[in-house]
Amino acid sequence: MEKETNKLKGKSKEAEIKRINKELANIRSKFKGDKALDGYSKKKYVCKLLFIFLLGHDIDFGHMEAVNLLSSNKYTEKQIGYLFISVLVNSNSELIRLINNAIKNDLSSRNPTFMCLALHCIANVGSREMAEAFAGEIPRILVAGDTMDSVKQSAALCLLRLYKASPDLVLMGEWTSRVVHLLNDQHMGVVTAAISLITCLSSKNPDEFKTCVSLAVSRLSRIVSSASTDLQDYTYYFVPAPWLSCKLLRLLQCYPPPEDGAVKGRLVECLETILNKAQEPPKSKKVQHSNAKNAILFEAISLIIHYDSEPNLLVRACNQLGQFLQHRETNLRYLALESMCTLASSEFSHEAVKTHIETVINALKTERDVSVRQRAADLLYAMCDRSNAKQIVAEMLSYLETADYSIREEMVLKVAILAEKYAVDYSWYVDTILNLIRIAGDYVSEEVWYRVIQIVINRDDVQGYAAKTVFEALQAPACHENMVKVGGYILGEFGNLIAGDPRSSPLVQFNLLHSKFHLCSVPTRALLLSAYIKFINLFPETKATIQEVLRSDSQIRNSDVELQQRAVEYLKLSSIASTDVLATVLEEMPPFPERESSILAKLKKKKGPGAVSVELEDGKERGELNGGGDRGGDAAIAASNASTPSPSADLLGLRSAAPVSGATPSAGSLLVDVFSEAGPAATSAGVNDDGFLSALHAPEASDSPLVEGPGDSDSAPPTAASEDPAPPLPESDELLNKFVCKNNGVLFENQLLQIGIKSEYRQNLGRMYLFYGNKTSVQFVSFNTTVSCPGELQSQLNVQTKTVEPLVEGGAQVQQVINIECLTDFIDAPLLNIKFRYGGALQNISLKLPVTINKFFQPTEMAAADFFQRWKQLSQPQQEAQKIFKASHGMDTEVLKAKLLGLGTALLENVDPNPENYVCAGVIQTKAQQVGCLLRLEPNAQAQPGEQMYRLTLRSSKDTVSQRVCDLLAEQF
Repeated sequence: MEKETNKLKGKSKEAEIKRINKELANIRSKFKGDKALDGYSKKKYVCKLLFIFLLGHDIDFGHMEAVNLLSSNKYTEKQIGYLFISVLVNSNSELIRLINNAIKNDLSSRNPTFMCLALHCIANVGSREMAEAFAGEIPRILVAGDTMDSVKQSAALCLLRLYKASPDLVLMGEWTSRVVHLLNDQHMGVVTAAISLITCLSSKNPDEFKTCVSLAVSRLSRIVSSASTDLQDYTYYFVPAPWLSCKLLRLLQCYPPPEDGAVKGRLVECLETILNKAQEPPKSKKVQHSNAKNAILFEAISLIIHYDSEPNLLVRACNQLGQFLQHRETNLRYLALESMCTLASSEFSHEAVKTHIETVINALKTERDVSVRQRAADLLYAMCDRSNAKQIVAEMLSYLETADYSIREEMVLKVAILAEKYAVDYSWYVDTILNLIRIAGDYVSEEVWYRVIQIVINRDDVQGYAAKTVFEALQAPACHENMVKVGGYILGEFGNLIAGDPRSSPLVQFNLLHSKFHLCSVPTRALLLSAYIKFINLFPETKATIQEVLRSDSQIRNSDVELQQRAVEYLKLSSIASTDVLATVLEEMPPFPERESSILAKLKKKKGPGAVSVELEDGKERGELNGGGDRGGDAAIAASNASTPSPSADLLGLRSAAPVSGATPSAGSLLVDVFSEAGPAATSAGVNDDGFLSALHAPEASDSPLVEGPGDSDSAPPTAASEDPAPPLPESDELLNKFVCKNNGVLFENQLLQIGIKSEYRQNLGRMYLFYGNKTSVQFVSFNTTVSCPGELQSQLNVQTKTVEPLVEGGAQVQQVINIECLTDFIDAPLLNIKFRYGGALQNISLKLPVTINKFFQPTEMAAADFFQRWKQLSQPQQEAQKIFKASHGMDTEVLKAKLLGLGTALLENVDPNPENYVCAGVIQTKAQQVGCLLRLEPNAQAQPGEQMYRLTLRSSKDTVSQRVCDLLAEQF
């Protein structure tokens, strides 16, 4: 080839083209000549054509000659033929059939060299035609006992290529168990190739390949415990089989922790060994050694994070990553920060992550690489909680003054979210946002200043402070336009709260705002004009001054039609309207309805579609909303059941989908609706007492009609397949019990799908929102969900569902609304069935919806005398249910209270003579009747841990209710 290269490469482009054209003419004449070419000559000329093509020139002949080379028995000739076909033959070529025949001959020849060439060609072309022809043959070759190891390796990788190209054609079926057992193969190369195939297959069809977990753990254990001399051929710089180790750890991340105690224990030992080896002195100073060692370590940490069930390992992993935060290698610092971001979300390792806060802050200030600084900012955001919020926000604000322009907008959003999420003192929140506008005004999006206005309007206790603070901020000589917007809105609404001070008298406020008018853009000027007309209502003494401004030529003859119209209409309104009319038209803006924080929505959008996990409150301090600072960590469970939402923001999107009825402002409210199309005037049949879940009784009023259960064939969506719904998952009861004392959380999650849930109940009505998140990059097709009520439940619950979109894009999330009416008391739970196709394979999942009888509790406050009087009245044996059981968790007072409140009852203080006992009261609301229920929980906290017991007693006016509530609650402690 070197000789041919020297011939073809001319001294100039023109000379090269001339030489190539001459050579092509010579090759064409040889192929068309009368004299038959021998194998060597064909190989030589086909090789020349291949080389010419690689130089960038088109080749339109020679394909047939290349196909003829495939029938040769000489390796070099067959190799060039396959190489030419892999590079030049199109999958739609007419020669595909001839090529397939030649490949079949080589695969059946049992010559390992020829079989490998054929498999390489199939993988390189990877067309659908190839998959159709060989998808059934290759698995047989892969698992055959007499197949050479080198051929097995090629077959596994070839099958992987075909599966990625055409997953619907590669069906393992009977070969599944034999492919999985390749993990036990003695040849490490076969295991390495097979595990790549099994990992890909497991990610799409986890149940079929779940037996691989124990084999993967066994193989990993052997590698981890081996010395570098045991696997000499696969030892890389004193690290045994690093690539295989990483692949095994990645495969295990496709599955939950092993249920078998022995397998789980062995896996934990492997992970501990990997963490221990990371602490050992390096056996080589070469970078290849440290790279291989760290690759295994980071993959092991990813598995530990994925399981999120071993507190000791999580803390050890966090400490190991903490050592990397100060490593001289930039890539290691980056990876450590990235992994710790995930660790920060675990309840077991969150505190351990927080111990590195000073190191992370230092990285934010001193790192040279902007990507590392961005990861440091992400970690600070992830580790933030109520205990360190002020420190982290202050550091992020400080860094913002010198931050790279590429990350300033994201930093602003994060500061705004943290300030809102952990604001116990709302004056601090206002100070933070105004400081944010001052430091990075150009990067403060509309969502940020919209949000501060919404919160100030919704909270009476901060309005005066906000008016005073924004008034002082506007006095700066150089004031950002976003500050003027906030100032105009807040002073226009609440300027009267600071007007008593001569330094902020009405005229001083107006002059201060108007001094910024000529520097602002048209939208801001429009807002200021609205603030001026509000001033006339708040401060009649400013009427003449403001009318003079509105009457000026610069306003009523303004070239911008919006400003001109406002000036003319406001001037006329202030002139002809009586004081009462003016006060009605210009009354204070009503509170905004609750909705998802627009700042958080923007941050999610900026982070991309991959971040689809629904952040749901799960009874942890990290899930608390602002305004709940006096609650303990687990008290957030009770907060999720509160019938009246806090006026503060719903940062985690827990109520974002629920339409909330807001007060309708009078028709003349003139300040601009800062929340665009869904401002305070928006009303709906949401959660007000009169219209709560009104869709249950008036489905025709909805834009998208409700579907009456799965049996309504006329309105049922097209199903993913004709298969019957799968039986409920074995863990369905366990998942249901998790939601007895809370309404929000992640109901189900595997490697493909995440189902988040949030719900609210009022009397005998409930509304549930299900969020289906596609965790993959591949779309779900024929996505369909049905909710059914088995057996007697059909007459006990009325369940109505809205249909979901049949197509769920990769990384996307769809929402489904379910309305529930409790007709009478019940025991069973509705069944949710989800069907969809992923990569051609049908996924069929059934779960129990967490709808339990206690969701319809109405808490009832009672005095001690009333409680015990009613307790004695419910003294019939069938009215009482009692359980004595061992405590599964520690007897934490706050946790116990939170769970009892989460049950839906009222927790009665100072009622039981024994202060360590808990008593509760509530009424279960059904359409047919109301069932009163009294509860008494008696813990023996003085006993030794492990011997602590509870006695739970339930009394109600209906025996089935007593027993059911007792059974549900006993599982919570």
